[in-house]
Amino acid sequence: MILLIVKVKSPLSEDELLRRAKEREPQFKAFPGLVQKYYVKRGEGLYSGIYIWESREALMAYKESDLAKSIPAAYEMSEPPEIEVMDLLFQLRD
Repeated sequence: MILLIVKVKSPLSEDELLRRAKEREPQFKAFPGLVQKYYVKRGEGLYSGIYIWESREALMAYKESDLAKSIPAAYEMSEPPEIEVMDLLFQLRD
């Protein structure tokens, strides 16, 4: 499995950001190969999406998708997100 962390800065209020995230939730749930996504607040105006993908191919399909490309506009980002990709070695629980 592959771990993707996308760190964003957004001028939106937390309530508005959550509203938009919930609105987009069905698109993420339907995306092939996405095992899980966590929405994380790192500080005032700082958020992350932590994604678990079943394969690198699924991640690459996502990165090329309109859904991924829509993130900056959806959250009114003024700068590109910071992105980290890692291989998951194992998980503690099934």
